Amino acid sequence: MIKVMATTVGETGADFLAFTMNLGLDITSYIMGGLLLIALLNQFRLKCYVPLSYWLVVVLISIVGTLITDRLVDNFGVSLVTTNIVFILGLLAVFVFWYFSEKTLAMHSINTVKRELFYWVAILFTFALGTSTGDYLAETSGLDYAQSALVFGSTIAIITIGYYYFKMNAVLAFWSAYILTRPFGASIGDLLSQPTKNGGFGYGTIGTSMLFISIIISLVIYLSFKQKKRI
Repeated sequence: MIKVMATTVGETGADFLAFTMNLGLDITSYIMGGLLLIALLNQFRLKCYVPLSYWLVVVLISIVGTLITDRLVDNFGVSLVTTNIVFILGLLAVFVFWYFSEKTLAMHSINTVKRELFYWVAILFTFALGTSTGDYLAETSGLDYAQSALVFGSTIAIITIGYYYFKMNAVLAFWSAYILTRPFGASIGDLLSQPTKNGGFGYGTIGTSMLFISIIISLVIYLSFKQKKRI
């Protein structure tokens, strides 16, 4: 739930800063990139899973991943077909190097700085790829926001069924679902934030971002208390 909402915040948050606040894609990218670097440095110094630190990085990397795709398409004129190909090849390259280096891609095996570095680079590519894929589908398929969300949500549901009932490989299921949550969350974000004339609910980027950030904070606080009780 937090991951889906983080992807939504990545979509609406980037739009809010770049367009609503008129910071532009370049300045927004520099600001969010700097914040992400600080959050990552803090994350790498930790020796165990800390919900607040981990999910802060996820939210920030979601925004940065969105901005990377938006800048390539809007500022440099790169087509969405090209960005999809580049990000797919980039993600595959990360997985290949990661596997040949560590012999595993399992999330629960991330217990060294090197593996965590591979993990976050892969996450960045999944967000950029998810943004590119979602935008491509929205612009070429003729589907509205609700239909796009249904397509991606149904695909995630199929993966879930495959894992629980047909013994789908756990690592493949995890990363497939992780990639798809990005366009799924983006579609939900667009559905809630876009004007009604464009097929959305008209809540705006501010309202949608604040709603989901509030829910994310509440869930992270819950996870933090739950972790302390286990300790």
